[in-house]
Amino acid sequence: MTGGRPDILFPLFAGLETLSGVGPKIAKALGAIGVERPRDLLFTLPHGVIDRRRRDSLREVPPGAVATVEVTVLRHQPPSRKGLPYRVIVEDRALAFQIVFFRGAPKWIEAQLPVGARRLVSGKVEMYDGQYQMPHPDHILPPEEAADLARFEPVYPLTAGVTQKVMAKAADAALSRVPDLAEWIDPALRAREGWPDFAAALNQAHHPLSGEELAPTAPAPQRLAYDELFAHQVTLALARSRVRRSKGRANSGDGRLRDRVLAALPYRPTGAQTRAVADIAADMASGHRMNRLLMGDVGSGKTLVALMALLIAVETGGQGVMMAPTELLARQHLEGLRPMAEAAGVEIAILTGRDKGRERRAKLEALARGDIGILVGTHAVFQEEVVFADLRLAIIDEQHRFGVAQRLALSQKGAGVDVLVMTATPIPRSLSLAQYGDMDVSVLDEKPPGRTPVKTALSSTERMEEVVDHLRRAVGEGRQAYWVCPLVAESEVVDMAAAEDRFRDLRAALGEEAVGLVHGQMPPEERDRTMARFAGGEIGVLVATTVIEVGVNVPNASIMVIERAEHFGLAQLHQLRGRVGRGAVASTCLLLYQPPLSEGGRRRLEILRETEDGFRIAEEDLIMRGAGDVLGTAQSGLPRFRVADLERQSALMALAQSDARKLLHDDPKLETERGGAVRVLLWLMGKDEAIRLISVG
Repeated sequence: MTGGRPDILFPLFAGLETLSGVGPKIAKALGAIGVERPRDLLFTLPHGVIDRRRRDSLREVPPGAVATVEVTVLRHQPPSRKGLPYRVIVEDRALAFQIVFFRGAPKWIEAQLPVGARRLVSGKVEMYDGQYQMPHPDHILPPEEAADLARFEPVYPLTAGVTQKVMAKAADAALSRVPDLAEWIDPALRAREGWPDFAAALNQAHHPLSGEELAPTAPAPQRLAYDELFAHQVTLALARSRVRRSKGRANSGDGRLRDRVLAALPYRPTGAQTRAVADIAADMASGHRMNRLLMGDVGSGKTLVALMALLIAVETGGQGVMMAPTELLARQHLEGLRPMAEAAGVEIAILTGRDKGRERRAKLEALARGDIGILVGTHAVFQEEVVFADLRLAIIDEQHRFGVAQRLALSQKGAGVDVLVMTATPIPRSLSLAQYGDMDVSVLDEKPPGRTPVKTALSSTERMEEVVDHLRRAVGEGRQAYWVCPLVAESEVVDMAAAEDRFRDLRAALGEEAVGLVHGQMPPEERDRTMARFAGGEIGVLVATTVIEVGVNVPNASIMVIERAEHFGLAQLHQLRGRVGRGAVASTCLLLYQPPLSEGGRRRLEILRETEDGFRIAEEDLIMRGAGDVLGTAQSGLPRFRVADLERQSALMALAQSDARKLLHDDPKLETERGGAVRVLLWLMGKDEAIRLISVG
């Protein structure tokens, strides 16, 4: 079966034009909402349902609701002048009312509703001038055709050129092709949840008998959401088991270097740091390749955990490398790691694109000899001439900024290299399971001692002069501040212009020597020079674009001003705020907004004022913006689910993950009866990558 899609699924992967009522024009229109094959229609569920059950009279339904009644046509009232509606007076069992047409040819109306005839009409009921009326009924049928009208009519998402009628007919045609498939869900789980089988779930979801049956928690939609999530998690679990099967090396250090660092620390590591180090040490000692994600909020102490992991590699006689996406971040990591590496007596060096000539050659030779135990670097480390004596561990920081190919290139720099990925962006649980489900995850959710809480305040841009006065006093007292300029238009060039304007204004107000400027369009050397002067206390206020979002560490900086804060995302604001509160001085983050605020803008700023918990902020961000936006759809690698809702079904995702991992533990090659059914599910869900992993694995 790994050779190709099973024959039983072929009808679901045929062209849309093979469905009755779908021609080339409608097929093209459906393509606009991502429906390209009958299989896609199965997972395009209705989002509403209209109750079309027969009533005796309009009196039985409140105005605004839909009614379906049988009527006798009494008389027609054509409009007396242009612009007035055409009225048809009809009578149900208890009441005479008007059917109103604001448009429509009189001849057509007369043909649909001949005087004296009986008709079944269905549409929205309204009250006008104390009279019941039904404007433009959705359906007008002779009573003998009443069976054609569904008692409950599904409401589908539409696109230009496709009506509800066409959509419902196409969906029914696709449903008629669903074959009898073996069950892939664990029987005990399905019984516990009360889920129908796959074909029944599809039929129920496409023919709901009430709005409740469409809710994500209703058995049919929930089962179909689980099928999507389970197929995704099986794919990730296959990738994970393949990494775990790939031969690693047992890297179990003796602890001597780590003990030296712990003895030199002025504080004790948090429980979360201790647990994360224990997880990493166990992975590295296992003999299988480590593939772990270290997720920590701003200031949760990832640097110490990373160093401990690197020291395990050095204790076993090997080397470790830590990769950062920018030179600025790489230098920050070096500054953070160097004092601790020196306490352990380990040689640490940095390699970036700026290293040239003799100095670069000397570094590469020292690395190849094994004299350098820990290397910190940027993309420059990927180059072919960078050779390690014995690379045991690769740490990748802010991994969403690196492609998969680059991660692989890095792990090929040594035999069986362990990989640790770090992110300072707390990711909601459902998203981390969706995006990093192939990895084991350690979370740092405690703050080390010495981090002062940051007071967050909101202020209108109308009070700009007061803010600048306050800043003048603070700088006079020896304090330092960041001033982050607005995202004018997602364009570094336009943002730079805004930063340069603010830089000029602040220099005029605070003095030329007191203010520095950094933005993404600057030559890296100039940017680093300004950052170094700020870190050294020579500059009081650093004006910046979001280039300072991640990793900048200046303990004396205790004020963060974010201009036009309403333009930034929640996670980004939280990251920026994390640049202050790194020293002993009480810190402030001032969110400057331009009134009037939108509802969403106000909610974002208030959440930030209420909490410093990055994981809570991430969950709120997910609810407000949706999954694609939180991770940035372009680079998120997030699967597109048609039924499953990542914002609200994280528990279902976790269930799918544990079931997928257990299945592959018991049946690694999917060879049992249930394993065979799961293979069919993978084909059905378009998980060709997973099929490839089984066939090569």
